[in-house]
Amino acid sequence: MRIILTSVFILTVLTGYTQETPEEDIFYPASDLEYIPAEDDYDLIEDRLSCIENEIPLNYHERVHAFVNYFAVKDREYTRLMIQRKNLYFPLFEKYLAKYGLPDELKYLSIVESGLNPKAVSSARAVGLWQFMSYTGRHYGLNNDWFIDDRMDPDKATEAACKYLKQLYGMFGDWEFAISAYNTGPGNVRKAIRRSGYKKTFWEVYPYLYRETRSYLPQFVAIMYVLNYADELNFQVDNMEYAVASDTILVKDYVHLETLAGQLNLCLDDIKNLNPSLRYDMVPETTNGYLLKIPADARELLDANRLAILDSAAKVGKEELEKMAKNAPGSTYGRDKVVYRVRSGDVLGKIAERYHVRISDLRKWNNIRGSMIRVGQSLTIYVNGGAPSQPVASKPVIKTAANGNKMYVVQPGDTLWDISRKLSGVSIEEIKKLNSLTSNNIKPGQELIIGK
Repeated sequence: MRIILTSVFILTVLTGYTQETPEEDIFYPASDLEYIPAEDDYDLIEDRLSCIENEIPLNYHERVHAFVNYFAVKDREYTRLMIQRKNLYFPLFEKYLAKYGLPDELKYLSIVESGLNPKAVSSARAVGLWQFMSYTGRHYGLNNDWFIDDRMDPDKATEAACKYLKQLYGMFGDWEFAISAYNTGPGNVRKAIRRSGYKKTFWEVYPYLYRETRSYLPQFVAIMYVLNYADELNFQVDNMEYAVASDTILVKDYVHLETLAGQLNLCLDDIKNLNPSLRYDMVPETTNGYLLKIPADARELLDANRLAILDSAAKVGKEELEKMAKNAPGSTYGRDKVVYRVRSGDVLGKIAERYHVRISDLRKWNNIRGSMIRVGQSLTIYVNGGAPSQPVASKPVIKTAANGNKMYVVQPGDTLWDISRKLSGVSIEEIKKLNSLTSNNIKPGQELIIGK
């Protein structure tokens, strides 16, 4: 999960480090008419926090105060943008939080995560309003491929976040720890608790958390304070954003969005904004179909001419897009999934050649940074039609020794199990007994007795 503030500011907040502020960093109000009150009354802020506190503790602390000043004074433009956007997503968040019996206050967490941007991507490749990493997202039902990324779907991502937050609270029974775990993972929070000597409260454990996580909960408390007291802090916000009334249609065939928009007398952005999980301006052909959102006032026109409109939108750009999808690094489009278990002597280049794939694809599919693989490791491989779904078995190399014994010459990658499969009727134990082997270790070129 990502932190929205700059590293320089976080360093200042956490360590007390200061430097002379350059002229270009001095804050100037957006409007001369907007008075910016100084938020330096600790007692007032603490009292206001107690007034909005519900299920989640809003403990006041000097770190919280630093972030209150950031949101209320230093970067008012960012806070103004959050106020402007909140009605786009808060009703959605409230619906799912209520469904899972979670505190309503958690809706503010998405501001810390993504700045209420469904297409936000962090430097660590966390994605969406709730900043899910690929693995965690898949664990909670958020799939992503070349065409669609469910982490950018506000409904799906919010429901997944609720499931995760509910699980985290079940682990800790404490919302301050659960919120911190959303940022850094439950294992790191448990580690900090152990290092603290098993202290009971967040602020006692605070010094033992990772530096990034130490700023996470204070930001959450601060942004809650500032947005709840925006009027008192004299925020003037025009052009509040609201969700567009929409309807859904199930499409199973390819749809070119720009063509569809033209047929429905819409701007392309009208449809793209309603479907942020689509990575390109199209809906891919799928077996289960895709629930495409369209503005509600366009539904009548679509229903009156559905076949003609969708047929027209299915004829533009499909071949070019499929070609791009197939050739994109790490693409799984049109490929079948197989699992290969690494054997002795294997290297990525050899495996890639056997399955007719690129080494870069093998790395991407299996999150491999370098070239290191280990015997027994399972590799996910996506093969094109006609590529082998299993390793090609090498032809046994057998010769007869001078004493009449039949000998098998070990090939690169061979194991005793592989050899026993190639030589029907000869078990692993028999091979070991015939050759006085005390382990399963063999090497290429070695000659093994397999019978007379």
